[in-house]
Amino acid sequence: MQELLEQLKQGSTPGDKIQGIAYTVYKVRVKNSDIMKGKSGGYRVIYYVQSDSGITLLTMYSKSDQTNISTDTLRRIIGNHSAQ
Repeated sequence: MQELLEQLKQGSTPGDKIQGIAYTVYKVRVKNSDIMKGKSGGYRVIYYVQSDSGITLLTMYSKSDQTNISTDTLRRIIGNHSAQ
């Protein structure tokens, strides 16, 4: 996670932009240092770029626990966050 945080602080937007959603949301693979599988068997971090200085972590999950996350779920998470 530290490497991802450093990249975000430097203004990079690592990962793949999630299509089919009206927000600037990225999914990035992060290595799980507890297992020996590399990034593909590690975590998925989903984050939302709100502005040049505002990034919100939407969710993080282990690839072994969940294969993917739907755009409907991401919209709901963003909607709940915006309502706060």
